[in-house]
Amino acid sequence: MTEATKGPAAYFPSIEKKYGRPIAEWKDLIRSSPLTKHMELVGWLKTEHGLGHGHANALVAHTLAENRTT
Repeated sequence: MTEATKGPAAYFPSIEKKYGRPIAEWKDLIRSSPLTKHMELVGWLKTEHGLGHGHANALVAHTLAENRTT
């Protein structure tokens, strides 16, 4: 039995299905943005790319957490 994905990554399958881009592409967009603050990035994804708040928040949270650990 596999453990269910939890946290922001739980949104990834629905993000890919709804917006038609792989998660890696969204993460690259976030990393290439001149914005650095969480909510600035969330707002940018919502206004410039049409993401819903939950999806934008999940992508930003996961990407920023990865950046802190690398």
